[in-house]
Amino acid sequence: MTSMVSTASASLASLWDEVSGTQPDPDLWVVVATLVAALAVVVPQAPWRIARNAVTIAHEGGHGLVALLTGRTLTGIRLHSDTSGLTVSRGKPTGIGMILTAAAGYTAPPLLGLGGAALLGAARITLLLWLATALLLAVLVMIRNAYGAVSVLVTGSTFVLVSWLAGPQVQAAFAYAVVWFLLLGGVRPAFELQAKRSRGGAGDSDADQLSRLTHVPAGLWLFLFHAVSVCSLLGGGRWLLGL
Repeated sequence: MTSMVSTASASLASLWDEVSGTQPDPDLWVVVATLVAALAVVVPQAPWRIARNAVTIAHEGGHGLVALLTGRTLTGIRLHSDTSGLTVSRGKPTGIGMILTAAAGYTAPPLLGLGGAALLGAARITLLLWLATALLLAVLVMIRNAYGAVSVLVTGSTFVLVSWLAGPQVQAAFAYAVVWFLLLGGVRPAFELQAKRSRGGAGDSDADQLSRLTHVPAGLWLFLFHAVSVCSLLGGGRWLLGL
């Protein structure tokens, strides 16, 4: 029995060392190539229409995580085929918890990208992939519709396959591409929301909800979304490029 416990402890320690250890940085051309690939997905409308689902997962996951952290009861998350989403939580309808929960959506993807860039800057590629998989699993538990479940399962399965089956160079390229996508893809939704509001749409957007909660103009909340996403892109980009 003691031998089995010792073997299990040694295996867990070895696994932790593998996950939390550092990996070699990819060549600069790989970093630049993944940046170009991310731009090719985020900028043109056709690929963005599909890839935006991943940003929605991060957006709604941000709402859900902050709801839990502020003591609210998370009821569920729904993702829709038009790349919209809905996170429902129960609790006090006003106050700091509700404000932080509402503000977490548009800021979550760029901040996740910034955190990912920090991990890659510290050469912890494997840790990034495992943390991303764990976050996706946490989101999957709270999904309440079939399309959302399939979207998260496909995304999470991709991370699992790369983590377990791909070599170090492929893992590095995949990790950099994901982080570039979050940083760049975190910028575009705020501009899309601004364009919708200028046409009189999106009257119940996160910015408008925040305006009603705080009596601060929705335009200032939009400015916050822009500031967080652009600053995350600039800061994360410097880490990824090693500047």
